[in-house]
Amino acid sequence: MSHRLFIALRPPQTLRDALLDTMDGVDSARWQDDDQLHLTLRYIGETETHRADDLAEALGTICFEPFELRIAGTGIFERKGIPRTLWAGVEKNEPLGRLQRRVERVCQSVGIEAEHRKFTPHVTLARLNTASGPVAPWLAQHGKLALAPWTVQEFVLFESELHEEGSIYTPVIRYPATA
Repeated sequence: MSHRLFIALRPPQTLRDALLDTMDGVDSARWQDDDQLHLTLRYIGETETHRADDLAEALGTICFEPFELRIAGTGIFERKGIPRTLWAGVEKNEPLGRLQRRVERVCQSVGIEAEHRKFTPHVTLARLNTASGPVAPWLAQHGKLALAPWTVQEFVLFESELHEEGSIYTPVIRYPATA
């Protein structure tokens, strides 16, 4: 049996509510719901149960102190010049970078292939397709998005199940900060 896994941070409810308030104004966008809002530290993908168990155990060895993060700005990811994802940005900071690198090292230590994409911290707000309306008005309206900072107290190993109406993310294990 395999599990579709990723490791992420979850903004608190007040920030998720503020993000949900931005989700309007792009025709045919597939907006994320509250349960789907997260900042991915590492996407794992399909993983056999024994490796998933090894990963879950190894993630428990990561030590980190609580740190602050701030959601700021919005943007799009494109594929072949076509907007595919609307996102809220996250201000980069050293504690976030350190935690992400530790997660990456742990993933590789249990035999998961190295991530080759550059880490771009963000919270996905909507998935787009060729039928989606123009994104420029939404970007103009929300480009200066700036939310209050939050203190990261844990990271979470999630399992993702694909469904027609979108993915369902289930927290598997929470890893609290060590200080």
